[in-house]
Amino acid sequence: MGTLVAQGDLGRLWRIGVDPDERTDPVTLGCVLHRRNPIFTAMATFSIGAALAQRSRTVSLAALSMVAAVEAQVRLVEEPHLRTVHGAAFADYCERVGRFLPRLGR
Repeated sequence: MGTLVAQGDLGRLWRIGVDPDERTDPVTLGCVLHRRNPIFTAMATFSIGAALAQRSRTVSLAALSMVAAVEAQVRLVEEPHLRTVHGAAFADYCERVGRFLPRLGR
């Protein structure tokens, strides 16, 4: 549910992946006021919850793998792209808003 709400907040600006030639407006309303990556936060929360509920090594490994992949995607691909596209405005946003949780990862 959290993923759908976040996608709805992002509206037409929601994307899968990064197109280096595309320039979008920054999103400054809705769920991105408190965390920079609300979709990934919802996905990680669900995965970790599933791992805890299942108490399975396989599900736990899958959840950890997903969290590691999300970290790599955000830190190595998405945030560098957004810094290039939005410059100082994105840097200011990063100083105010946590990467995955409010106030964490600024």
